[in-house]
Amino acid sequence: MSRRVRLWILGVGGGGLAALLVAACLRMPDFGGDRHPYGDRAVRTSLAQRTANTVSSVNFDQRAFDTMGEMAILFAAVLGTVVLLRQTRDEHRAQPAPAHVAPQVRRYALLTLPVALLTGLYVIAHGQLSAGGGFQGGVVAATALHLLYLGADYGALERIRPVGLYEVGDALGVSAYLVLGLAGVLAGTAFLANTLLPHGTFNTLSSGGAVPLLNAAIGMEVACAAVVLLARFLDQAVEIEESGK
Repeated sequence: MSRRVRLWILGVGGGGLAALLVAACLRMPDFGGDRHPYGDRAVRTSLAQRTANTVSSVNFDQRAFDTMGEMAILFAAVLGTVVLLRQTRDEHRAQPAPAHVAPQVRRYALLTLPVALLTGLYVIAHGQLSAGGGFQGGVVAATALHLLYLGADYGALERIRPVGLYEVGDALGVSAYLVLGLAGVLAGTAFLANTLLPHGTFNTLSSGGAVPLLNAAIGMEVACAAVVLLARFLDQAVEIEESGK
């Protein structure tokens, strides 16, 4: 395909997308207006399902199928990274020498690591109650582990980060989400319908029906995915070398 044809295709596609965006913006409510039909319905449904955090209600109850698509994109990205960054025949692993770490950095990283890890787990567990959830808490928990890389060395990080187990955890998180969705079908309702569990008492950990479980599944998947992604890129930067070097 020539450059001219590619530019024509890009122009036609970009023009169509621009027209759709303009049409959507013209139908938006006035800025600062008091009419918010989607927001009003989302809040009403969230309260009816005993979910204090409306954002989590939207993500894991009202639009749980969309969230499954986002999870699938992340899982595909991890799978692609693992395949593309795998060790090839002309590469070998060279164990990096421990680097000097300033005492101040070491103390800060090692003291912050458990606090950051607990914060990530707290954000996942309380996603149906307050700001946060599986996506945010999973990233916090995963990056917290890498404070050991800053405070100690790469070898210490590898000892608490067996990549194979995190790859399994990533797959289990995705599977748990799908199983919870299929359980609704087996129960005679709909895929990912929030009807399997009692909605519980508003503003408690057991509230929201299936929202906490879906939140936990996403948290596990995101945390493990982030660890695997960082591991593969760090391997390339720190350990893997070409045979000729």
